[in-house]
Amino acid sequence: MPQRKGSRVRPQHGPQTRRDNPRSGGFPRKRLGGFPGCHTRLQAQKRRVLNLCGRRLEGKNNRLQVETVRTQLILCFTMAAASALCRNALAEAPTLAVDRSFKEAQITNCLAVGPVGRYGRTPFTADPIEASIVLGRWTGPSAGTELVLPDGRTLQWQELTANQDGWFRSPLLRGGYAFVQVASDQDCVVLLEASGHNMVYANGEPRTGDPYQTGYVRLPVQLRRGTNQLLFHCARGQFRAKLVKPRAPVLLDVSDATVPDLVVGQGGNFLAAVVVVNTEAQPANHLLLSASCGGAELRTTALPPIPALTIRKVGFELFAPPQKRSGAVKLSLRLIDAKTQKALDAASLELRVRRPEQPRKITFRSRIDNSVQYYALTPAKPLFKSSGPLALVLSLHGAAVEAIGQAEAYSPKSWAHIVAPTNRRPYGFDWEDWGRLDALEVLELAQKSLGTDPRRVYLTGHSMGGHGTWNLAANCPDLFAAIGPSAGWISFWSYGGAPRQTRPSPIEELLQRSTAASDTLALSGNYVHHGVYILHGEADDNVPVTEARAMRRRLEEFHRDFTYYEQPGAGHWWDLSDEPGADCVDWAPMFDMFAHHIIPEPGSIRRVRFTTVNPGISSSCRWVSVEAQIHPLKPSTVDLQCDPQRRRFFGSTENVLRLRLSIQHLPPGGPISVELDGQKINSIPRRGGQTCIWLAKEGERWSVTGPPPSSLKGPHRYGPFKDALRRGILFVYATHGTPEENAWAFAKARYDAETFWYRGNGSVDVVPDSAFQPARYKDRDVVLYGNADTNSAWSVLLGASPVQVKRGGVRISSREVQGSLACLFIRPRTDSSTACVAVISGTDIVGMRLTNRLPVFTAGVGYPDWVLFGPEVLEKGTGGVLAAGFFGADWDVESGEFAWRPES
Repeated sequence: MPQRKGSRVRPQHGPQTRRDNPRSGGFPRKRLGGFPGCHTRLQAQKRRVLNLCGRRLEGKNNRLQVETVRTQLILCFTMAAASALCRNALAEAPTLAVDRSFKEAQITNCLAVGPVGRYGRTPFTADPIEASIVLGRWTGPSAGTELVLPDGRTLQWQELTANQDGWFRSPLLRGGYAFVQVASDQDCVVLLEASGHNMVYANGEPRTGDPYQTGYVRLPVQLRRGTNQLLFHCARGQFRAKLVKPRAPVLLDVSDATVPDLVVGQGGNFLAAVVVVNTEAQPANHLLLSASCGGAELRTTALPPIPALTIRKVGFELFAPPQKRSGAVKLSLRLIDAKTQKALDAASLELRVRRPEQPRKITFRSRIDNSVQYYALTPAKPLFKSSGPLALVLSLHGAAVEAIGQAEAYSPKSWAHIVAPTNRRPYGFDWEDWGRLDALEVLELAQKSLGTDPRRVYLTGHSMGGHGTWNLAANCPDLFAAIGPSAGWISFWSYGGAPRQTRPSPIEELLQRSTAASDTLALSGNYVHHGVYILHGEADDNVPVTEARAMRRRLEEFHRDFTYYEQPGAGHWWDLSDEPGADCVDWAPMFDMFAHHIIPEPGSIRRVRFTTVNPGISSSCRWVSVEAQIHPLKPSTVDLQCDPQRRRFFGSTENVLRLRLSIQHLPPGGPISVELDGQKINSIPRRGGQTCIWLAKEGERWSVTGPPPSSLKGPHRYGPFKDALRRGILFVYATHGTPEENAWAFAKARYDAETFWYRGNGSVDVVPDSAFQPARYKDRDVVLYGNADTNSAWSVLLGASPVQVKRGGVRISSREVQGSLACLFIRPRTDSSTACVAVISGTDIVGMRLTNRLPVFTAGVGYPDWVLFGPEVLEKGTGGVLAAGFFGADWDVESGEFAWRPES
């Protein structure tokens, strides 16, 4: 993390690893995708089936039936995978034995194979090993087993041995797989403590990994009597793993605690969070957590349910008496069974006690998932007691940096508080998706608690946080008076390794459009609303200075209020002066520029030029709001002027379907006139108390309307798919299918909850469909796992949906497709004016497994409102998607935009 003045430690970045470089991270750049090879006869059969795949039968009611060709195709792929994975066995796979007396067992031998797929910021990945798992044909390899790829290249499983510290290190593990067998003499539960992997299949069930090597991922895993399999997908060229016997059936893990800092002389109630591990086969539903800080009174919190065989980070309350001096105070925790009042486990940790002028952590409840998060504050040191409301500088950290470390890199300011959100984790979401939501949530909380001046708000950040500065300012142009990106990269396409196809198919264009809010350059015209200070080290070996120079060239095209400075010879993290604070973030000329800027009053702005690609993320600027688009997630631009004295708006729009104009800054009395795109609308009456007028476009004509109903798309809920994962998230898994389908639904929901915990410090309620009650979970986003035949909550939430998934087939509007398919889609909750439903579904167990490893929680990856795909994606990536689309402004299929693969 950033150090105080005088340190020359480079805190963020280890050598040649993806710290702040999203291009690396262990993801192979060269595609080795495709199904495992097979004999010549099978290759020929595969080609014949692919050639036949375009044939379709049109039935009654426009029902589209896929011929048995699809089944032949899947069987052919299955045979190919099985052939490649099972032949040429030369030696048994390494096996770790555990017995009744075991306490801890380090994995010291494994089989490994190099990268076989293309992972990274892409919605669908070709991976032959994943394909064999999805198709139900995976068998564990032996040393020497070959994978013959479709292009003829051969990879071989090789045996690796860990070093004395337990780490396996090999180029094979930079995106490859590692396989281990575990022999157990009984059915039992162990804790899998592993690090360096993206994820692991434990006896076929997906579990979250630890790609950033934090060391705090300890997951309960069920071992069967006999042979068990662990298949690790590795990340950065190294990993280690061991099995540990749990000390209790339900236990506390404080290695990933979120806790506040206390302040000398200030006691009170605080929030904190720790991980609870449930090693039992049943949910832990009746738990209490008691907390005592510094010997003070106990505070007991009823905990939410912990699903079976998983972990959950849970928030709790504590009371801390005023502390007399800085240092540390002990926080003692006890986990209690509420029914028996028996203590199940105990743990302790320390809370820091800070002086009032020191940087500190402040905890809060997040509205995203009701989890406990924190932000860091470097409080201002005013020169005078009655200086009035102070300014606020929102500072975004780089990758691998904690928010408190970011705050500690600044010297206190006399005129401004420094507030540092977390991005939900040190790596988090690159300040997009839930990282952006976290920044905005913290900004709102800090403004209220500190009572800052709403017109003196500034945004800065370093490295990944510099990118966050560019992106957040582009999407929220009227929130900040000035911005200061330091060592910032522009976008995932310029620096982050995300693929951008120059000639995408219609389906691929829709998939790319779902990430439009990440396209900083497309939104760069919005920087006209800010003062801008670009700061970069000339010799930066992590984020090249070409990123800053490219933004300078872009601003030179239109901007008249920006400063550009390169520090000669400086690298990524630099500090040259003897003043407090690190110069690469606490740069005096940049803060001087901030102090000279202020957000103007809305009424003082006569002209607004504004672009948005998603009104659900960015809808408003000054007195104009874009509420809906003609073409979803394409750029929508307004260039409007206001003549307040004449109560007149006029200008042009592009790709705007609905518009809202604030009239609060207009003088009272008299009608309002609007001229849009050459069309005049005069004598719009202004009723008493009216603050806005709404306009809608039908064809080429604008008309005045009333407030649109919440059932339409709008800033409150707009899509695409990830928009259903931000309002008190709730995962609901199916229990009304076959045992295999039900097991998949629970395992997938658990895996997603674990992944959101790891990547986003999240805490998600995971409940069976039998426990779902709409009134109990009112206005919360719901993720359904299963289909209409397996998940009983489907009929309640999705009975009228134009997309329906049942066993054997999918219906999208009037079009039906049969086969082994997977489908993702988002719908508005009809019983809520704000919440959404996200669906992760399949027509059978193959379709369900196809969704196992979709990178929903990876920044830079997006999915449209709906997407339909089959097993072909595991060979072709995005080229295997059958159909995708955006719903229209009325949430209907036919009024939206969509594309089907030609042979579909």
